[in-house]
Amino acid sequence: MSADIDLDLADREQILKLIQATPARQHHQGQVRRHNSGIYVTDIPYDPINQCAAIDYEQAEERGYFKIDLLNMSVYQLIKSPKQYQELLSKDPPWERLWTDPTWAKQLAHVGNYTALLESMKPDSIPRMAAFIAIIRPGKAHLQNQPWNTVFDTVWDGDSSKGFVFKKSHSISYAALVALHMNLLSQPAEPAL
Repeated sequence: MSADIDLDLADREQILKLIQATPARQHHQGQVRRHNSGIYVTDIPYDPINQCAAIDYEQAEERGYFKIDLLNMSVYQLIKSPKQYQELLSKDPPWERLWTDPTWAKQLAHVGNYTALLESMKPDSIPRMAAFIAIIRPGKAHLQNQPWNTVFDTVWDGDSSKGFVFKKSHSISYAALVALHMNLLSQPAEPAL
């Protein structure tokens, strides 16, 4: 079981000002770098030269450290109130616009670069959108353009032998965000003052 959690935020820097955290370490193309979003809020061996954890996140997980990914998600900056957020989440989004309006679909978080695949697969629910988000990752890309029953047979099996895969919990959360973003983009424009 992976020992990390992803938190989507309107502005991760606001949270980082309030907590003491050590950036996670990552190896990329033979170089050490700070993880783009991962942090530890517990004491972890520290590398003062690279200003991050002294062990990479995979070793840290093996040793029992818990990584938190604080992800900037600009969609949340468009939410005006908790009430609006609840209202947007409770509405069924206009799923058909995903495959009938590519200009509109290109604006969507997480899926906007996949308008042709949206048109061919036609995700029309949170579970199907979650699976769609999973199959745009390399480890499950072989499921693209397959019937939904074929997709659901193996999309959540955890097999990462073909590359990076998305966890079901992450995919469902992102699918809900896509639905929220769809509803935001479908709202009538506010009149100018």
